[in-house]
Amino acid sequence: MGPPVPATCVVLLALNAAVFPASITPEDYPADEADRTGNNDIIFDDYRGKGCVDDSGFVYKLGERFFPGHSNCPCECTEDGPVCDQPECPKIHPKCTKVEHNGCCPECKEVKNFCEYRGKTYKILEEFKPSPCEWCRCEPNNEVHCVVADCAVPECVNPVYEPEQCCPICKNGPNCFAAGTTIIPAGIEVKVDDCTICRCHTGDWWKPAQCLRRECLNGQTTS
Repeated sequence: MGPPVPATCVVLLALNAAVFPASITPEDYPADEADRTGNNDIIFDDYRGKGCVDDSGFVYKLGERFFPGHSNCPCECTEDGPVCDQPECPKIHPKCTKVEHNGCCPECKEVKNFCEYRGKTYKILEEFKPSPCEWCRCEPNNEVHCVVADCAVPECVNPVYEPEQCCPICKNGPNCFAAGTTIIPAGIEVKVDDCTICRCHTGDWWKPAQCLRRECLNGQTTS
């Protein structure tokens, strides 16, 4: 048996143990489960050669037919992945205003049933007059067909336009110019002054009137 240890040494050893604890290892404080797995890569199931997965995550077996998405054509699950149908879809009507994509091919649900013309809309087969000289109709193909009035040449030199009328009218009947700017009615001889008698050309209202001038003496005509 060795020599006795002084009491002062026993006290110092006890103090050293309290001040300087033993080294702590990670095993002494287990990490949280989330912390331990947070750095790991997420592993997804690999269905290649085994099956196919649609947009919602549903798995189909090899050989099964399915729709991979809401608006897709049907597909068959193969070892190389989905093999989908590619049909020739009918063309959408150019006047279609509502198209649905719920099936393999887009489908027109509503066709334009009106015409647009100069900022206004008209029903199919509706007739209208956008101006006094135009007559139009909304055709079944949603196009507007118009006819413009072909006005006859007025038989006067002073035609007027009346409200809501396309073509000008001669309110005072046919006439022509005589002696410059004087307007005389057609069909009769008119004495435009004391020495001049004029008459419009028959059918040629745009020509100046034919006038006959006689010698005058003191305001009286001489033969």
